[in-house]
Amino acid sequence: MTKSFLLLFFALNTTIIFGQNLTDTQLLNKAIAYHDPEGNWEDFRGQLFITMKTPNSSDRLSEITIDLPRQYFKLVTKKDDTTTEQILSKQDCKLLLNGSDTISEDETKKHRLTCERTQSMRNYYTYLYGLPMKLKDPGTILDPKVYQKTFKGKIYDVLKVTYKEPVGKDTWYFYFDPATSALEVYQFYQNEEDNDGEYIILTGQEKVNGIKMPKIRAWYYNNNDTYLGTDTLTKTAVLIE
Repeated sequence: MTKSFLLLFFALNTTIIFGQNLTDTQLLNKAIAYHDPEGNWEDFRGQLFITMKTPNSSDRLSEITIDLPRQYFKLVTKKDDTTTEQILSKQDCKLLLNGSDTISEDETKKHRLTCERTQSMRNYYTYLYGLPMKLKDPGTILDPKVYQKTFKGKIYDVLKVTYKEPVGKDTWYFYFDPATSALEVYQFYQNEEDNDGEYIILTGQEKVNGIKMPKIRAWYYNNNDTYLGTDTLTKTAVLIE
């Protein structure tokens, strides 16, 4: 009986020890299973309503429509008395300022209303709200080592990610809760030796199309912890056929 108990105890503890030594792919798959258990991101169709607060500035309200199957993206932004609309429908691009498509050169520069900028905003929002699923995209390079890092007093499982050109040049770190594999922090550097770039703390969750997305994202500089701003997901909606 004693010998059998010892063998069982050793087997269980061996499983626990080796279970903690996840590979990069295993950790990413666990995180995706937590955030998108039904695999809905690939066919995501929904709306996100975001309020952005930054120091010494008025709030910016954004209404984002993402329809991945139809290759459709729309961003409506309201700040003070100005409303901009940026729309991409496959290869077609449409820009509006306060409801008008007649936009002067000065207004174009002031509000950064270009089709190239619209493409960048589409990539930005689909990337950040599509995490961690977007880490499966072509051009993403996962460091095979899973790091254990302490951030703000909590130990995380961490993935280091770089990108092939022209996908990206920054180095990213993604911090996952060791118990649930929920994504709670991400951090990027243009030059890690200079400790530049930013980190983003995620709190709360909103479920959209079965996907757990961060409700609040707070941004800070890496080098001095200066607070930059907060995005709050105030409302979501599912697109109906």
